Amino acid sequence: MRRSLVGLLLAGSLLTIPAVSRAAAQAGVAPAVVATIKPIHSLVASVMRGAGEPTLLIRGAASPHSYALRPSGARALRRARLVFWVGEGLETALKRPLGSLLRRGALVTLLEARGLILLPARRSGTRRAGAWEAGGGGLKKTQAGEGNPAGDGGGIDPHIWLDPRNAQRMARKIAAELSRVDPGNAALYRKNAAALSRRLDSLTGEIRTELDPLAGAPYVVFHDAYRYFESRFGLSPAGAIAVAPGRRPGAKRLTLIRRKIRSLRVACILAEPQFTPRLVKTVMEGTGARLGVLDPLGADLEPGGDMYFSLMRRMASSLRTCLAPEAGR
Repeated sequence: MRRSLVGLLLAGSLLTIPAVSRAAAQAGVAPAVVATIKPIHSLVASVMRGAGEPTLLIRGAASPHSYALRPSGARALRRARLVFWVGEGLETALKRPLGSLLRRGALVTLLEARGLILLPARRSGTRRAGAWEAGGGGLKKTQAGEGNPAGDGGGIDPHIWLDPRNAQRMARKIAAELSRVDPGNAALYRKNAAALSRRLDSLTGEIRTELDPLAGAPYVVFHDAYRYFESRFGLSPAGAIAVAPGRRPGAKRLTLIRRKIRSLRVACILAEPQFTPRLVKTVMEGTGARLGVLDPLGADLEPGGDMYFSLMRRMASSLRTCLAPEAGR
């Protein structure tokens, strides 16, 4: 009888060991995760805090429109369980590599997150000297259960992270996707996403206070990447130098833009570290406008959970300094 009892206890313990081990592994080892650009990597890192670290694919000042994948990036994609990107309308250079290298993982398109505020890409023509045409489109919100158009974004501006409200919606999707592949850490992901959302609310109020005095002040950007930021914080851009990334404007367009800058008395022209500054300096000649820098990707910022907040604060500071330099003294 005693031997039978001991045998039953041993058999029961052997049956429970694998289940306990699986649960421990599930709760203690985060999946391999890749994020394409720094702002998205920052949101993913915040949601994963305490569980693991995502891998950043595009580093430095490289543009997601023309990025050449490195061997280390290819290895990361092969190992990944999840890859977070905005969508092919932004990371155009990654469409083919993702199709061939992502083997066991899932590709998460954040442009399809529920509840996003979406803005149509603005039209910009030489006839209007670099100013955006009227009727460029108002706000569009995705409905629950619906995604955005595929392909090039269906005319949607892909720089969605520059609105903190959208960052909150993306954080929820990130937490949901992580919980799906790593249920042992689901509670942690939800908790982190909620904490991130509260921080983003505070950030929105902080930036609004800083930029409210600049409402109505015209400025020109290198290319139209900031519409979400401008819409959220009530700014008044006058136009863009380049029609699109990678398309060099012609001499006629540059001349017309310069005239527009003079006629509107534009005080500030904002370059980007990802693109050559020579065009900006050419446009500025004889206008009296100041030169500033805006970087929607945070090329020189340290990757990590706090990077998104540094990026947004620096954009606000750059605009304030360029449009109202006396306010920054």
